[in-house]
Amino acid sequence: FRTSLFGTKVIISTDIRLNMKIAKTNHVPGVPTSLSRLFGENNLFTQRSQGLRLRMMQDIDFLARTQMEVGAKSGGLDVKETANKILIECLATKVMGDMEPDAAKELTLCWKYFPRGWFRFSWNIPGTGVYRMLKARKLMMSLLKETVMKKRASGEEFGEYIFTFFVIANETTPGVLAATVKLINDNPKVKQELQREHEQIFRGKTDKGKEAELTWEDYKSMTFTQMVINESLRITSTVPTMLRKIEHEVQVGDYTIPAGWIFMGYPSIHFNPEKYEDPLAFNPWRWKGKDLSVILSRTYMPFGAGSRLCLGVEFAKLQMAIFIHHLWWSMKTETTVLRRFILMFPGGSDVQISEDTEVDNSAGY
Repeated sequence: FRTSLFGTKVIISTDIRLNMKIAKTNHVPGVPTSLSRLFGENNLFTQRSQGLRLRMMQDIDFLARTQMEVGAKSGGLDVKETANKILIECLATKVMGDMEPDAAKELTLCWKYFPRGWFRFSWNIPGTGVYRMLKARKLMMSLLKETVMKKRASGEEFGEYIFTFFVIANETTPGVLAATVKLINDNPKVKQELQREHEQIFRGKTDKGKEAELTWEDYKSMTFTQMVINESLRITSTVPTMLRKIEHEVQVGDYTIPAGWIFMGYPSIHFNPEKYEDPLAFNPWRWKGKDLSVILSRTYMPFGAGSRLCLGVEFAKLQMAIFIHHLWWSMKTETTVLRRFILMFPGGSDVQISEDTEVDNSAGY
């Protein structure tokens, strides 16, 4: 159906054939006015992903282990907040090098204005969420450009690339990871199987000590973990819609999608009972025997579709796997997950951390 969303003419579709048709043609990524004003003209929504850089694995592994140790000593941690810290610290050093502590702290404070205000009317009126977001964006851009210029990089364009990457990364993967932890915690058999898989990896490093770094071979051996991640992404999706700007008129039966409109395609196929048995159930075993490296098919598209997939597909899966590997937990309190445009955790996502957990290797499923 077609509508006007926050001042932008929009087509919303749950039809898998139409979604794939739009994704595979030459329509460029596009966003409603509220998002384009937030991220700027030179934003990463329009850039193709360059995939995973293997050299980031050791950094993520080190940061995850460090955060788990802190959580174990204090008795717990917030999954989403911790994932944010890991991801941002890793990206900051890779993209910009070391950032001065005061600038990093101020940058972190600015991010709190973004999660709830992505899709709103783009009226820049004092007191509104959009006004606060744009004010925070201006300050963040100033901090980012200052850091970038110190590294002798270009100004506005590169700054907007970094800004978009940080804001998107700050709300997508950490949110899905926090939801994944809840899904695992609510399913004891899944949790037990994960513990068994990762205990085997730990035992394989006995001669090197339990703090031995993960290797790429370790990551590739996490078969059940990948099944869990695939199933979680099917249910949650990093961003639940594919956004495109229609470059030329598209005829769909008796209907015409005008050029210039924004197309929002939703992966409703993920909950089609003809494709997934009991689709609302969290069942990682449904992926057993399937190619776990596939990130796109006609029935599975958690990262979008077409030539312009999410710009951090493999990075997101890697971060989730490493975090799960180092996390021995139980939920402190009942965690509520809300789906708006992104995943929301109004009561936080706290977990109880234990420094060691006994694993029952006699159980079988």
